[in-house]
Amino acid sequence: MTRGKEPPDRSQDGRALRGARNRERIVEALLELVREGEPLPTAEQVSQRAGVGTRTVFRHFDDMESLNAEMQAAIEREIGPLLNEPRSRGSLEQRARAMIRRRIAIFESIAAFKRSSEIQRWNTPYLQRNHAEDVRRLRADMLRWLPELDCADPDRVESIDLITSFEAWNRLRVDQRLGRERTQEVIEATALALLRDADPTGH
Repeated sequence: MTRGKEPPDRSQDGRALRGARNRERIVEALLELVREGEPLPTAEQVSQRAGVGTRTVFRHFDDMESLNAEMQAAIEREIGPLLNEPRSRGSLEQRARAMIRRRIAIFESIAAFKRSSEIQRWNTPYLQRNHAEDVRRLRADMLRWLPELDCADPDRVESIDLITSFEAWNRLRVDQRLGRERTQEVIEATALALLRDADPTGH
């Protein structure tokens, strides 16, 4: 007599689903804690926020470094589409202003996570690689918006790259305690002053 197929093991499906949900809750707990101002949450803090045991955290992640890697992936998913948006049209000044406004929106969105990464970067190789890639992507984004800089004085290019960086924005927002609008005004004024001689059309 031929036996029929074994029925699917619903208990395994349930365990897998619970495991996936727990993993999502753990990552979201880390993101919430960092967003709320805790730059280096502990495993205990994450487990309490996620509503799971500390052992459950380390069942899904080898260590806090691998959990933080998930946070970086979540940040990338958030800012990736913003960096790939079509650039605005218009004069050099109009495009520079649009680029800076969009860039400040990105920095405001990821500030807490970026500051958390900066604290850990010096002894964490993958964060060092991520930082180098972020710098490269932002520079490429700047040259995409402002192609006139391809033929500009190298010192001018480096200066504009610096003033439109996260580090410059963070210095103005945190150390110099400027509000968002004032920070944008300072960055725009500095960048536009540097750009004055970069447009061959004079516009």
